[in-house]
Amino acid sequence: MTKKSAKIRCWLMKSEPDVFSIDDLQRLGKTAWEGVRNYTARNSMRDDMKIGDLVIFYHSSVEPAGAVGLARVCSAPYPDPTQFDEKSEYHDPKATREAPRWILVDVEFVEKWPAMVTLQALKADKKLKDMLVVQKGQRLSVQAVEPRHFVHVLQLAGSAQGEAVSA
Repeated sequence: MTKKSAKIRCWLMKSEPDVFSIDDLQRLGKTAWEGVRNYTARNSMRDDMKIGDLVIFYHSSVEPAGAVGLARVCSAPYPDPTQFDEKSEYHDPKATREAPRWILVDVEFVEKWPAMVTLQALKADKKLKDMLVVQKGQRLSVQAVEPRHFVHVLQLAGSAQGEAVSA
């Protein structure tokens, strides 16, 4: 194993809080990150996410939107079962069990932050000007985060977990 492949990667995963919130993740402990139907986001989960990677849990499609907590990838990627379920809103009639189109990972709760780090606060912070989530038109629900950005967001949130990521 190379040094790079062993290193923890950092991510941001968006969820609409009325569908699945940080409180839901805290209550359940872990969940399958189902329903991703964007190829770039899918490819990140399939090809790049590893067990132990850290995730900024982000509430989207809400006012204000922002980072609300921390999660950890806790499974290898596997086919999203909702693609095969005809009753699911995430059903994909082109997907087969022999050739699944959509992949997910499981994520586990690490911590909920006392206050949201809003998108407005992220955009206003000059240290985060290159972070994907603050870029105009950036809508990916799963996106890589540079370790320096990740640590800075954790510092803004008052998280003790920032030391777990080597910048």
